[in-house]
Amino acid sequence: MTDNSIIKSADIRDIPGIHIGHAQDLMAATGCTVIICEEGAVAGVDVRGGSPSTRETDGLSPVSLRQRIHAVLLAGGSAFGLDAAAGVMQYLEERGIGRDVQITKVPIVCGAVLFDLLCGDYTVRPDKEMGYAACQDAYDPAHRKDLTASSSSYSSIAQGNAGAGTGATIGKTRGTEYAMKGGLGIYCLQVGELLVGAVIAVNCVGDVYNPGTGKITAGVLNDDKETVGSSEQILLHSYADHKDFFSGNTVIGTILTNAKLDKVQAGKVAASGQDGIARCIRPAHSIYDGDTVFVMATGTVDAHLDAVSILAAKAVEGAILRAVSEAQELYGYKAAKDLNPNT
Repeated sequence: MTDNSIIKSADIRDIPGIHIGHAQDLMAATGCTVIICEEGAVAGVDVRGGSPSTRETDGLSPVSLRQRIHAVLLAGGSAFGLDAAAGVMQYLEERGIGRDVQITKVPIVCGAVLFDLLCGDYTVRPDKEMGYAACQDAYDPAHRKDLTASSSSYSSIAQGNAGAGTGATIGKTRGTEYAMKGGLGIYCLQVGELLVGAVIAVNCVGDVYNPGTGKITAGVLNDDKETVGSSEQILLHSYADHKDFFSGNTVIGTILTNAKLDKVQAGKVAASGQDGIARCIRPAHSIYDGDTVFVMATGTVDAHLDAVSILAAKAVEGAILRAVSEAQELYGYKAAKDLNPNT
């Protein structure tokens, strides 16, 4: 996937000033992930697909007064999950993090949610308490005792069935019986001093494609439930069917970088991050998805915008593939690692 003579793998925790935490309910199969920048990060957003559910995105417009944000929330629970932002707001205000308005500091918390109500207990959704717990996890690794750690040494931050990816599923064009387990992935790349990473929750209606192998890694299952079919082909063969796949699937995530960006540039990098989705998700940006990518730039390294954008797309691509490779079977939804490798 990468040119090892130029691009190196990195740990997303090496981006200074960034804290990442999860909270989840594995029994209910839902959760949330928070990315915090205490000093504030220049931010941008790119929203595609037909079913987004977001928070505080208008303030990221280049014409708005707001210059920096302090956190991004990624959550399950469909629109109900936006409630978790209240817990993030409380946690940050208690620690004096936010925009100074004299009588207090107001944290600027952006967010996006995905639809995971069909996996686990739909009556349990990320709420204020869970948002607060995710912030605690971001600062205190002891809170990770309830998480399933990544099987790789890449990062101690949990991936797969964690945070916003806890109840994520993919490949739903034949219904939930033939869908598979999605998840949350983290991936970071480095060129010189420039670091660009991504935290992505994968809950798409379609399939996850690996550009490196030229094969679909996970997605809609065939009748044998051991091999993967093609959501694109299913949609094309049923082009006259206007079935609503609950209009709330979605890939949501955040690109993190130490590059110096302004708001316009951050928006451009977010758009480039969507290229990573298009490389790996088939179909991408469907009417049933609300694909949303945020950017948080801490601004310590001078970098050409196109260089940042190239790494952003690659980081999103890597995070998507890691999300499905780290996922584990849950509530009957098979994970990629459960498929017969010989088929």
